[in-house]
Amino acid sequence: MESESAQVWSLYFGRIGSQATERLLERFGQEGSFLLRDSETVQGLYCLCVRKTPLVHTYRLAHTADGWCLQDSGVMLQAFRTVGALIEHYRSGSTSGVTLPPLTHPLDKTRIQCLNHGEDSIYMEMCCSCSSRNSAPDTQDQRR
Repeated sequence: MESESAQVWSLYFGRIGSQATERLLERFGQEGSFLLRDSETVQGLYCLCVRKTPLVHTYRLAHTADGWCLQDSGVMLQAFRTVGALIEHYRSGSTSGVTLPPLTHPLDKTRIQCLNHGEDSIYMEMCCSCSSRNSAPDTQDQRR
C-alpha cells in the first residue's frame, strides 16, 4: 500500500481493533462514513469499514497478482491496481452484485486532533483547523 495517494493514507488508521473502529465511526462518522485499517486476523490484509446504522460493516481487501480485491462473503471481486482505485470505484456507486453500503464520507484522520490509543479506549477530538504538527500521527502511532 506504500504507493497509495495521500487521500488513501488519510483514511488509513493502521492497527486498530474492530471495537475501536466502531467507536470512531459512531463518534466522528455519519451514515456512509468509512475508513481503512489492518486486519486483526489475517496479516497483510486490510479492512474497509463502513458505517451503515445500526452496524459497522467490515470488508477485507486482499492483494493478489491482479491487484487489490474486495472480498465479499469470501469471494474475490474485481481487481484494481491500487486501493485508491478500488475505493473510488465503489464510491462511484459501482456495487452491482456487492452488498457494500455506499461509501459517502471518508473518515479523515488528519481532521482528528488527538489520537491516543489506550488499553480500553480511544480519546479523540475533532479539530477545526489542524496545524501541520497535528495533521497526522507519527509512524509509531500508526503501528500501535
